[in-house]
Amino acid sequence: MSTDDEQRIEAERDRQHEVRRQERIAANSRPRSHVGLVLFLMLLCLGLGVGAAIYALHRAGTGGMFGLLGDRLLSSRTETASAPMVVSQIQRLNRLETVQYSVDTVVEGHRTSSLSVLPDLLFGDRLLLVVHEQVFAGVDLSQLKPESVHVSGTAVQVDLPPSQIFSTRIDEAKTKVFARSTGLLVPVDPNLETDTRQTAETQVRDAATKDGILDTARSNARNSTESLLRGLGFQQVTVR
Repeated sequence: MSTDDEQRIEAERDRQHEVRRQERIAANSRPRSHVGLVLFLMLLCLGLGVGAAIYALHRAGTGGMFGLLGDRLLSSRTETASAPMVVSQIQRLNRLETVQYSVDTVVEGHRTSSLSVLPDLLFGDRLLLVVHEQVFAGVDLSQLKPESVHVSGTAVQVDLPPSQIFSTRIDEAKTKVFARSTGLLVPVDPNLETDTRQTAETQVRDAATKDGILDTARSNARNSTESLLRGLGFQQVTVR
């Protein structure tokens, strides 16, 4: 092969190399396609739309066709509390004081002579006490027993402890001796007023019980416990 042929071949190789280099430069300088990004955004919007539609169906109500469809489509489920957790949460409410009963009453205190023939004018001691007293009642939920709680899925049944009167309190500012008469031949009995107050406390407790304070306390405790259980995720709640 002559020198001229070799030079032509080398020149042709250089020309082809330059053509390929120019093609690579031109390819890199072209605008990139956004088809992939657009497709990703479309899929993302579609997924969000489907999720919103399923949530709307679920919120439509658990009893209707759309509500049932939403429940079927939703993959996540609400986790409800176990029976031991329910017992613990209710017991934390401790002494749930749910009702307060206030009453004004007049109570008589009386001391007489051991000899009934002796008149009170000479040997008796009598007073009338006007008492304003408050009675507090509720349910001691710390006494709730584990066997009183039954959990089945999203349903729970709770048997509360009995309601009870927690305490009574005499309002000293509104309590006073209305009248007192002491016999001419006996000293004033210093314990008569204290004993009369105790009698008043017993009478007020009895009156509050007859007026249904324990039933009201239990009803209020049931409502409070039911609200707590629904907050824990239960849908069917029975509190007795």
